Amino acid sequence: MNRTEWYLEYEIQHNRPGLLGDISSLLGMLSINIITINGVENGRRGMLLLSKYDHQITRLETILNTMDTIRVIKLRKPKLRDKLAVRHGRYIHRDVDDRKTIRFVRDELGLLVDFMAELYKQEGHKLIGVRGMPRVGKTESVVAASVCANKRWLFVSSTLLKQTVRNQLIEGEYSNDNIFIIDGVVSKKRASEKHWQLIREIMQLPAIKVVEHPDIFVQATEYDINDFDYIIELRSHEDEEITYEPIQNTQFEQENGFSMFDF
Repeated sequence: MNRTEWYLEYEIQHNRPGLLGDISSLLGMLSINIITINGVENGRRGMLLLSKYDHQITRLETILNTMDTIRVIKLRKPKLRDKLAVRHGRYIHRDVDDRKTIRFVRDELGLLVDFMAELYKQEGHKLIGVRGMPRVGKTESVVAASVCANKRWLFVSSTLLKQTVRNQLIEGEYSNDNIFIIDGVVSKKRASEKHWQLIREIMQLPAIKVVEHPDIFVQATEYDINDFDYIIELRSHEDEEITYEPIQNTQFEQENGFSMFDF
């Protein structure tokens, strides 16, 4: 019989020596294996478990609920957020008003890359938007995630190394396994009709498409922000405002030493 993964998260109510050992011993007596364990913010501990029978998990939950030293927060089949929390010791944070929007800061680049890599590994169409100010690490994170997922990335429009605006792909580049990267600002400001025709073709592929500056992208296309499966926001710090006003501000560009294309 195949073993099943579970995610256990509990909050420590009374931290005392040997608490983790007691829980580990309980899991051992129930023949439940621990895959990974880590702290996951605010006095909570997360565990990825492996069990052969579901009734083992039911018994575990019953016993844990009798303990006054911990409070069970989650005991469920693991979601992607659960697995990442155990790996990195912190949760990814969703926007309160829009659950598809996920926020990161530069200190969490490792978590961001891991999260995007897991999305890339999933089959089928996904449209991912990435918001952020210049030089915060948007494109680098998208490429690093492609490497982690063992996927080939293709710049349809970009400014990472030089201004890229492609009007066609060669035969092998239409693969559904490729990651197609589009810069909404570059495409809107510099692209020809041939470029937009290429984007329309790419959008029809059952593949991963990553659009930097999705708010600018939707202004120039028939797509809507609601068409995106995920919106990722990357900031230098939590209070940074993401704004597109500098694109219109020549003085800002000159004073800060970069042009529109740094976006």
